[in-house]
Amino acid sequence: MIIWIASYPKCGNTWVRSFISALLYTEDGKFTFKNLESIPQYPIRHQFSGFLEDFSDINSIKKNWITTQTKMNLDNKVKFLKTHHVNCKIDNHAFTNFDNTLGVIYIVRDPRNVLTSLINHYSLNNQLEAKKFLFEEKNWLGFKKENNKIQLTRFPTLISSWKTNYNSWKNTSKNLLLIKYENLISNPELEFSKLTNYLENIINIKFDKNKIENAINSTSFETLKNKELKEGFIEGAKDKTNDGKKRFFNLGPENNWKNLVKKEIVDEVEKNFEIEMKELNYL
Repeated sequence: MIIWIASYPKCGNTWVRSFISALLYTEDGKFTFKNLESIPQYPIRHQFSGFLEDFSDINSIKKNWITTQTKMNLDNKVKFLKTHHVNCKIDNHAFTNFDNTLGVIYIVRDPRNVLTSLINHYSLNNQLEAKKFLFEEKNWLGFKKENNKIQLTRFPTLISSWKTNYNSWKNTSKNLLLIKYENLISNPELEFSKLTNYLENIINIKFDKNKIENAINSTSFETLKNKELKEGFIEGAKDKTNDGKKRFFNLGPENNWKNLVKKEIVDEVEKNFEIEMKELNYL
């Protein structure tokens, strides 16, 4: 059965995934980037190998979401998968179902701060472009337009808008744990204790106190940021201006929309996402 670690992009998914992998896939709770290999992303190409002839064919992909997950679950083991995919139905084909899903950990972040992170990660030109990205309901990752031709850059992932992504998982999930990025920043011990309790209950496991403390310390934002500077991070986005990679763990706590985002953009974000932002106490 799958426990999803789900979020809209740039909302702290990798941070939570790092903590979980340190708890579950190390002996002492001390995290290394290699631990992330134990919690792969979904969907990616090899998971659909043998099911698709054309990896850009959305029609065939949607028909095989459940099929590929059912195949993964044949071993009857609990597994964690990271996803930015919206929990949707397309032509009555569901992204996932309760037969394959044991639980969902959803990480949400103030969209005003997500906006500036999107600019850095996806090399967007400005805040207007990032706002459009944030609002786009038919937002598929994995395609780019070049010389008037659509090219496949990675396996197609429908992320939709920030609010639709959030609502899709909140409204259709069982065993849901909601994690706020801001709480990870302000009180990581409390927030990760909620996550630890959730894991202990859902997979019937007990974690040693020292292991939990090591997992929290070895996956703090500053630790991860310094680790990336020293070792690099394979999941970091390529920098279009040179042959290097952008910093994945970039501003973190220093990303404050009040200092970075234009007022007219802030007003539009708050208007478009008013219901969800009030629900989450962002407004």
